[in-house]
Amino acid sequence: MTSALFGHAGPWTEAEYLALGETPERVELFDGSLYVTPAPTPRHQHLSRRLAGALDPGAETVGLHVLEAVNVRLRPGRMPIPDLVITGEIDFDQPVVEAADVHLVCEIISPSNASADKVLKMHYYAAAGIPWYLLVEQDTGALHLYRLQGSHYVEQSVTKPGDTLHLTEPVTAEINPTALLPRR
Repeated sequence: MTSALFGHAGPWTEAEYLALGETPERVELFDGSLYVTPAPTPRHQHLSRRLAGALDPGAETVGLHVLEAVNVRLRPGRMPIPDLVITGEIDFDQPVVEAADVHLVCEIISPSNASADKVLKMHYYAAAGIPWYLLVEQDTGALHLYRLQGSHYVEQSVTKPGDTLHLTEPVTAEINPTALLPRR
């Protein structure tokens, strides 16, 4: 399908991937293959915006940046687009953020790609050495926080609606899952 969509045959190089530029679909590169998903739903984007807003004050206090949907190079040829990252100092004009500059990566679990977020991407982010991984359940806003321990993530906390995540690293923030959800 990606061959027909982008008129390309065979494995993709990082240079070819970056030459695609902006696309209406979310296109990620994993070891020569493109992973294409539809644009996120309004619910997904609402959660992302609210979460970024909750993390911004703490990030600014310690000189970090909260970014949504940017290319992150985990290693050459492996470039996902996480829903949200917290980074140190980066070049804002470059098309790629290096994994070494990412302090926390966040994925909002979409029903269509839950296994990618919970297994594949979790493994890739850990292998790249990103210290914190936050998974957000799209339907409830529940927050699953993982910390890198050795070469894999260990769950630090699960925060369900009605509770509050008291984040102390890499930024200080208090996040209520219910406040992330759209009002009904």
